[in-house]
Amino acid sequence: MYCITTKNLSYRFNGQDTVLSDIELAVPKGAIYGFLGPNGAGKTTTLRLLLGLLKKQTGSIQFFEQDFEGNRLSILRKTGSLIEAPSIYAHLSASENLALLQKIYRCDKNRIDEVLKLVGLEHTGKKSAGKFSLGMKQRLSIAIALMHEPELLILDEPTNGLDPNGIIEIRELLKKLNQEQGLTILISSHLLAEIEKMVTHVGIINKGKLIFQGTMQSLHEAQQQQSVIYFETNNLPATKNILQAAGLHAVEYEKGLSIQLAEPAKVALANTQLVEQGIAVYQISVIKNDLESIFMDLIK
Repeated sequence: MYCITTKNLSYRFNGQDTVLSDIELAVPKGAIYGFLGPNGAGKTTTLRLLLGLLKKQTGSIQFFEQDFEGNRLSILRKTGSLIEAPSIYAHLSASENLALLQKIYRCDKNRIDEVLKLVGLEHTGKKSAGKFSLGMKQRLSIAIALMHEPELLILDEPTNGLDPNGIIEIRELLKKLNQEQGLTILISSHLLAEIEKMVTHVGIINKGKLIFQGTMQSLHEAQQQQSVIYFETNNLPATKNILQAAGLHAVEYEKGLSIQLAEPAKVALANTQLVEQGIAVYQISVIKNDLESIFMDLIK
């Protein structure tokens, strides 16, 4: 089952080029879905369309296998969100901020203490939210989004502007909510290195187009496919001929040669042949193309 699906979702602002073009998201239930792309790629516009903060122009949006247009209120009751900057009352404490939402959502008062504990703000007492660090404000905003016990949480760049410790706190909190509460999370970011440490699925958007969607495992498999074995010797022309004769296509790479990832037995045989031909082998190593490189290749 998918918590969110979109079909041919497109959008353009008045008098401007198309901002989104045929976006087809598929966010599985129980997943942490990382929605990735550079600044200006269309992430926030997509999330605003999902939540009805922008009027849909073209395409369809479904939550929990229901059309958003005809079931907006029931869908939003099951959805928590944080779009762009935290929305809190700076002169109120964390519990006072939540008390306002508790009355609006008409949920049990005990829920205030529950969500404060969930996000690690149970000991803030009467300290006003305006005196919180940015990380604490982000956690309070997430607490507000959790007040009505949603099944789905939508977060737009929740680690933006945080220091490394704040980023780790938010990351661990979201993983905890997903694993212990069974919460499905859609989180946008432009930082692959951070997102890859928490998500199960990923969608990559660039210039308004979804250019990749799948599991993190499939992205890691793409990484493996782009890994190479590097050879550095004292005679590169002869090395290239020997590798080619062994069925290993070699190309120039930095100060040596590279071949696509091959079976260990083939690499060992090629090494033996190089030594037998009197070639000094300085280095044989596997060079893995990291996920950030793949991400950059995709958006280029």
